[in-house]
Amino acid sequence: MNKEDFIIQAFLNEKNGDDGAIINQWCYSKDLFFENIHFKREWLTLEQIATKAMLVNISDAIVMNAEPKYALLGLALPNLNHEEIKALQKGFLKTAKKFGIQIIGGDTIYNDKIDISITIISKIRKKAVFRKGLKIGHLLAYTGKLGESLKGLEILQNGGKLNLNHRFIKPKLRSDFFYEIAPFISCAMDISDGLSKDLSRLLAKNECGIEWLKKLDDYTLYSGEEYEILFAFDKTQYLNIEQIAKKHHVKLNIFAKAVKGKYEFSGREHHF
Repeated sequence: MNKEDFIIQAFLNEKNGDDGAIINQWCYSKDLFFENIHFKREWLTLEQIATKAMLVNISDAIVMNAEPKYALLGLALPNLNHEEIKALQKGFLKTAKKFGIQIIGGDTIYNDKIDISITIISKIRKKAVFRKGLKIGHLLAYTGKLGESLKGLEILQNGGKLNLNHRFIKPKLRSDFFYEIAPFISCAMDISDGLSKDLSRLLAKNECGIEWLKKLDDYTLYSGEEYEILFAFDKTQYLNIEQIAKKHHVKLNIFAKAVKGKYEFSGREHHF
């Protein structure tokens, strides 16, 4: 058991263990976004840092089939000047406005680096989608193309630059697509720690193994911070999901089938 799982086990109850906690018709989720863990200051502008911090949090709400409504910000900041603070504010506020989120409070403290903690409060759309629900024979799929975030990280670590719309800088969230497929799928989660790592969590939660339907390269398997969607569905729902994917111009990758057994993660997560 790794340290993260060990910590989670200490607080285990029926509300946690998913991308968000459901209480009545509300979903509560939180992610951290810390300097020198998730980013370096020379890699992203302050506005980009705030934008990405919001997006990675909103991603959790989306895959629970919830619409973000409110946010609480926890900011630990070094001695920034007014213009730098305004740049951070712009990233938070523009992203919040785009997704219809009202920032309703939080806390700020001094720190020697930028550390951001965001709590998103979301309204469930009819019925939540959980990580649990996978059945033997269900097809496993992910959206988009995986690997670009890890490639971007390698470019930055070697002193290169990325374009402003690169996935590592600004993840692309697929809320409209996911909300429409939600009634047809059995489980889902976002891909934040790499497909292989997050797949191991999904399969462990449902006590399943997999039969691979296609061979995936290391970039596809191990690139974290992609924020694409990993999900499963019964084959009878394939046409519904395929039509929705085409409607939203989303690449649909069916890569495996759930079978009896277990799947062990082997590899390296890429948070540098």
